[in-house]
Amino acid sequence: MDKKLYTVIVGSGSYIPPVVIPNDHFLDWEFHDPATGEKFERPNAEIIQKFNEITNIEERRYANPEHKTSDLAAFAAKDAIESSGYDAESFDFLIVANNFGDMDINNPRTDIMPPISTRVKRMLDIKNPSCMCHDVVAGCPGWTTAMIVADAYIKSGTFKRGLVIGSDVNSRVRDPHDRDSMIFSDGAGAVIVEARESDVPVGIISHASRADAIDGGEWLKMAESVNPAFEGNELYIRMMGNKVYVYALSVVPGVVKQSLEDAGLGLEDVSKVLIHQANEKMDDAILGRLFKLYGKRSYPKDLMPMTIRKFGNSSSATVPTLYDLISKGKMEDHAFNSGDNIVLTSVGAGMIINSIIYRMP
Repeated sequence: MDKKLYTVIVGSGSYIPPVVIPNDHFLDWEFHDPATGEKFERPNAEIIQKFNEITNIEERRYANPEHKTSDLAAFAAKDAIESSGYDAESFDFLIVANNFGDMDINNPRTDIMPPISTRVKRMLDIKNPSCMCHDVVAGCPGWTTAMIVADAYIKSGTFKRGLVIGSDVNSRVRDPHDRDSMIFSDGAGAVIVEARESDVPVGIISHASRADAIDGGEWLKMAESVNPAFEGNELYIRMMGNKVYVYALSVVPGVVKQSLEDAGLGLEDVSKVLIHQANEKMDDAILGRLFKLYGKRSYPKDLMPMTIRKFGNSSSATVPTLYDLISKGKMEDHAFNSGDNIVLTSVGAGMIINSIIYRMP
């Protein structure tokens, strides 16, 4: 059998910020109804309890005041490089998925020039001028989008090895008057990918994507504060939570199924599903609907590892961080084994969905 070129992950790293923000941090906040602008009459304790019941988020992580998106990305990249033993000068490309660039804690204006990827290259002291850099902006599916781009680079023969990072500091773009902003957190995850010739499929063996910009383009966007009396012209993350929830349940399962079919696999061949985490009930419902597409009523509880309870929604950092924690044995009862088929999937602003089928070498 002729050998084919595949994209495999040969190292991973992550950075989980040290600042822990529990739910009771928001007890004194003033939340407003995004539909009317009026202040909620319900006490915050009830709002937070309901929030926890829906999302299962108990706490999240925020970056240190002196750190920005590029810092977190560099920390995760250094972890991947040091733990794998690879020489950073051997990288042909460096892609950083992020959504807001660098932001000073006292100034939420986004700073995206020069690109975050070039800043990370400088922080890593990579002197190789041939190491190409660029950013990917694709909402929460940013890292999975970047992985699809990296796969295209490698399978085209253009590049052989590179870094793919997801990094976001969402805490600096959350509206202090929007209850939905409690889901957001900060973090970064990174993987080193390289080309491998093999006569059997390995690494990225398929992927499927979808973008519904006409209907869903405004469901998750940047907007002014939900508090009409808020002074300032800053823009914050605004999410039409119910529409995103319904969309994700309706569409994500079909995209995952398509990626499995493209790989010639069935649901019984899947070892783990690493899904973007913004709402545990939503993820549970998505996986349940995926199993229903195959005529199954339930799924194994160890199939979908969850980090949302402690880490919240770190956007493009969520999936690579989850991958790194499992790879390094840092998640109890979860491990990767050679030959395992892993689903890497995310849904977010756009609306964009990606599903990657990755076979462990």
